[in-house]
Amino acid sequence: MDKKAKKRLEVINKKLQTLRPRLTGAKQQADDMSEIAALEKEIQDLETEAAKLKES
Repeated sequence: MDKKAKKRLEVINKKLQTLRPRLTGAKQQADDMSEIAALEKEIQDLETEAAKLKES
């Protein structure tokens, strides 16, 4: 894994650390269902990208 991929993986992990609590809070206060779906999709996309980076 090159430096660029490592840095991107760090950024992804930091972003995931902030998104997961936001998703939990959004589920507890289900005012806007589209927000929950958007957060879930963003988390899934970032996890997929992280898995691809780890494989390379």
